[in-house]
Amino acid sequence: MKIGVPTEIKPQENRIGLTPDSVKTLISNGHEVLVENNGGFEAGFENEQYKVAGAKIVDKAEDIFNDAEIIVKVKEPLSNEVKMIRENQIVFTYLHLAAAKELTEGLIKSKSVCIAYETVTDNNGRLPLLAPMSAVAGRMSVQAGAHCLEKNQKGRGLLLGGSPGVDPGTVVILGGGVVGENAAIIATGMKAKVHIVDKSEARLKQLQEIFGDKIIPELSDKTDLNKLVSECDLLVGGVLIPGAEAPKIVTKDMLKLMKRGSVIVDVAIDQGGCVETSKPTTHAEPTYIVNDVVHYCVANMPGGVPRTSTLALNKATLPFLSKLANDGYQKALKNDKNFLAGLNVCQGNVTYKAVADIFGYKFISPSEIF
Repeated sequence: MKIGVPTEIKPQENRIGLTPDSVKTLISNGHEVLVENNGGFEAGFENEQYKVAGAKIVDKAEDIFNDAEIIVKVKEPLSNEVKMIRENQIVFTYLHLAAAKELTEGLIKSKSVCIAYETVTDNNGRLPLLAPMSAVAGRMSVQAGAHCLEKNQKGRGLLLGGSPGVDPGTVVILGGGVVGENAAIIATGMKAKVHIVDKSEARLKQLQEIFGDKIIPELSDKTDLNKLVSECDLLVGGVLIPGAEAPKIVTKDMLKLMKRGSVIVDVAIDQGGCVETSKPTTHAEPTYIVNDVVHYCVANMPGGVPRTSTLALNKATLPFLSKLANDGYQKALKNDKNFLAGLNVCQGNVTYKAVADIFGYKFISPSEIF
């Protein structure tokens, strides 16, 4: 099968869909791989490495979209890319459609087969292709938040880890999933005071086993969130409903309770954000201020560390891509219900219920298609 890897064109997105090692694996299985010229350069992967792996270097994205049967990306297709997607072409990437009506409409019209990394599941209901980037984003959230707390970033002028004789800052993490756990790894490492809020008592017990008394677990329905928000210096939003728009946990009114110069890092922004005042930002202009609170809402946080992110993502995605290429999408999806959960749009139909519900489309179960 012919697999195409275009350069990512989202602003400040420097990851790439395949590493040279992944290309080598696919080619050893008899597939052809087209990589756009210098597509991996910013992630530290040179054209020559792709050539040695057996890839063909292509100058224009248009030629990749014209020739490839599978398009492998990292971020959702932008409007210029959507126009190039062909009927029955397989698009394998992060889509986050619940927060992207125009993209959803474009993919429906293309009649392509769109498989979203973020809704592929495993036997335990986890999201194995989202987890690597959630881990990166979770770790980056505290790193970015600590930086935003500096006075020259319009923050409180507070060192998150404190200093001898000076108390550390307080971090409140909303959501105890992959983002929350990895945010806690960095925040506790910085010696901050860390609260983790989650709706699952069992999950909070797991986190307490991991972190011991370095965290304060907070069961969401028994916690005064207003009080926590008013006390925190850094709020990390890591709430996720798979494939659906994130719930607004922090309201505009709650924002008024926060300290002047405190920081919100809304990692859930890809799915619309879990803070009512959140809106997507970029690595070039990552922050804005509402009610004297710094908001960091970069929609592709892992793109800031593209080498680490690309390597981590490929470890997770390559086995699934290999199934697609070896078996074709119908057999690959039909034989694996967890992979089938990744199918969001197929030949003009919306096949992911949360996306259909939010935009009012008729939902077609993916099991009805095969």
